[in-house]
Amino acid sequence: MRVTRESLIRIAKETAQERAYNDRDIIAAYLTGSLISDSDPMLGGTADIDIIFVHADEPKHRREFAKLTPDFHLDISHRAKAEFKRPRELRLDPWLGWEMYDPMLLFEREKFFEFVQAGLRAGFEFNAPAPALQRSRILLSHGRGIWRDLLEATDMVMPNDLVQYMKSLYHAVNAVAELSGPPLQERRLMLEFPPRAETAKRPDLNAGLLGLLGGSNLEPAAINEWVSEWKLAFEAAMENSRVDPRIHRARLNYYEKAIKAMLAGDNPRAALWPLLQTWTLAVDVLPHHAVVAWRSACEQLHLTGTGFEEHVKGLDQYLDEVESLLDELAAEHGLATSTSI
Repeated sequence: MRVTRESLIRIAKETAQERAYNDRDIIAAYLTGSLISDSDPMLGGTADIDIIFVHADEPKHRREFAKLTPDFHLDISHRAKAEFKRPRELRLDPWLGWEMYDPMLLFEREKFFEFVQAGLRAGFEFNAPAPALQRSRILLSHGRGIWRDLLEATDMVMPNDLVQYMKSLYHAVNAVAELSGPPLQERRLMLEFPPRAETAKRPDLNAGLLGLLGGSNLEPAAINEWVSEWKLAFEAAMENSRVDPRIHRARLNYYEKAIKAMLAGDNPRAALWPLLQTWTLAVDVLPHHAVVAWRSACEQLHLTGTGFEEHVKGLDQYLDEVESLLDELAAEHGLATSTSI
């Protein structure tokens, strides 16, 4: 079966029509993600289809995955109509604002879509310096808040500590990325951040990202050696009801083939983010004996014990650098800086 962007979009449209026909609570559906971007949606020959369903009332669940083939799956999010009742305020939402800015409409039962986009785009202000900087500041604030919680971590670094560390770093990175486009998704984070950092005239922030993952001097061969243990943990964890929903059987190839493609590409260290993040999410629900290989990898990355403490200090400095960047841009445009807010 030959899969193309067009065939995946067709599946998205058919899925939206079928779901809406069987569920009158669905008032709209739209497509987001790599299928509607300028980049190749395939990574390692795999892709997901990101569909958002908008419900008249609060949806029963927020996210689900549905396998199409081993290499392709639906990633469906559910939102309530109430989340969109103030379209102008969405300009300041770093996630939902971009999600609604330029998606592909798949289904509409009422004039929901036109109303929301008209308010969001009114006056062409969405990408103006003030709202763009505000969205970045919101992300940076979230990252800083998570960092503060990390100060309470004990000497024994647990998987959840690393989950929170990477979450803080993810927000910091996207605070920079959002200055020139939508937020970066996790699988492609380290592939797509370098040009965003260049656009922000802070290429050193890309090197800083790699350093905060302990990957500056890491040989790609080391990452490759971890893949088999990562897969074992992923497969074991996906049977656990407590695991993060991203660790799902429909997404195994989605991650594994992408990781291997990056390891074989021009930027092999870009595989470190999706591998380490999903491995950490997986072992967070596994018994102690399943954590041994993960902990060994973390030791090589200096993300345990005193090494983790040093990385948390480095994250503090990284957050400060991002804040300094936002303040410089604010001053250039005559806007309030962090010291005057």
